[in-house]
Amino acid sequence: MGDEEGATKPRVLQMVRADGADKSCVTFVLHNEDHTLGNSLRYMIMKDPDVEFCGYSITHPSESKINFRIQTKGGLPAVESFQKGLEELTAVCQHVLSKFEASVEEYKTQKDVSME
Repeated sequence: MGDEEGATKPRVLQMVRADGADKSCVTFVLHNEDHTLGNSLRYMIMKDPDVEFCGYSITHPSESKINFRIQTKGGLPAVESFQKGLEELTAVCQHVLSKFEASVEEYKTQKDVSME
């Protein structure tokens, strides 16, 4: 009757922009996400000097939905800042994963050598 354990929910992204608003101020709604993505993505986007404001809020604890707002200084559209932040966050995560996997392999190699 409920969600099956281990089943993943589809990720959905909506873009909300007020009528007449320019492209420098956009709110994105990320479904099936929480603080894990929200805070790390906010950090990556705020590193961009063209971004004037970036923040997120969780609508309600029982909903897994984030309202993510970006406002740029006007030179770069908010959508591009969002995409750039996602790409940079992905690169950081890939770097951490590769370092972790290399350390695990090194540990396994050292353990095999010491066992002989």
